[in-house]
Amino acid sequence: MKIGLLHSTASKKKIASLKKILTENAREINFLQRITRLISTHLDIDLILKEIVELVVSETGADACLIYLLDTSCQELVLRASKKPHPTLIGRVRLEVGEGVTGWVAKERTVVAISKDAHDDPRFKQFNRLAEDRYHALLSIPMINRGEVVGVINVQHKKPHNHAEGEIALLTMIGQQVGGAILNAHLYEEMKKKALQVDTLLRVSRTITSNSYIEEILNLIVTMTAEMMNSKICSIMILNAVNGELKIVATQSLSEVYRKKPSLKVGESISGRVVQERRPITVRNVAKDPSYSFPQIAREEGVVSLLSVPMMIKNRVIGVINSYTAAEHAFSHEEIHLLSAVANQAAVAIENTTLSGKELQNASAK
Repeated sequence: MKIGLLHSTASKKKIASLKKILTENAREINFLQRITRLISTHLDIDLILKEIVELVVSETGADACLIYLLDTSCQELVLRASKKPHPTLIGRVRLEVGEGVTGWVAKERTVVAISKDAHDDPRFKQFNRLAEDRYHALLSIPMINRGEVVGVINVQHKKPHNHAEGEIALLTMIGQQVGGAILNAHLYEEMKKKALQVDTLLRVSRTITSNSYIEEILNLIVTMTAEMMNSKICSIMILNAVNGELKIVATQSLSEVYRKKPSLKVGESISGRVVQERRPITVRNVAKDPSYSFPQIAREEGVVSLLSVPMMIKNRVIGVINSYTAAEHAFSHEEIHLLSAVANQAAVAIENTTLSGKELQNASAK
């Protein structure tokens, strides 16, 4: 009788254990199906990442989820999505590959699971602006596609948390799926970007051959260029041959503070150096660059990185085109080449304008 009761109890436990396993498996399968549907439905990277962050937090019961993507142009991991979200920090928090736990995960291509006191890990790097830095538990997983790391997913708990094998396996699988989705989204974005670039160059060409006045032409050029380069501010500065000063003559920015920036001498600030050295110059953060003359204006206008290229007619520099970004950005060789192409077209527009040299000087003096 006792033996039968023991067998019955053991069987119930086995059945309960099996039900639990099946329930967990069903939940994981359902979760993966939701991720798969999301990935197959959208090609917008930001939308995909936002939805994945929400799903991961909901599924794991975590307090936070942050996704970093690898910027291959500078080999840095950039915060692209988070649970909060952190609207002012998205795109601004950056880590070099190998830096912090997140950078270490990207470099070593392996999972890190810390159950408590994550901030005491010797690899940990703290960002005072991220509240998650004070959380106890951290699970950091590389997102890999075709053998290449495309980013890192961080899942965090405010209290100590032991990461079960099933939890790690599930998030690792998600990392692999998301890695493929990000690659496809990148390809889609690149196609759209190249189409926009070709269209912009064609529109600029048509603009400079129109019968419009030079000021109208230049304003159209900065508007189209800002769209192509994803610029917060794009401007054209013309060199006044009489007084040797650079002055803004066109910008798509509506800010009067920026429009009324003081003129620059050749060699002064970044744009003045571009004229003097006759070459493009990039700056990662103008507000921190000692050679930039207007750091306060940069902070007020919310501009960070700058690409400045010369506008040249034969061997003579007649001005510069400036492209500012709202977040820190490493300009690629392709972006420098594109803006240089626009600068050359703008220079041709100025050269071919019906305005006389005196009128052009008057335009740059306004």
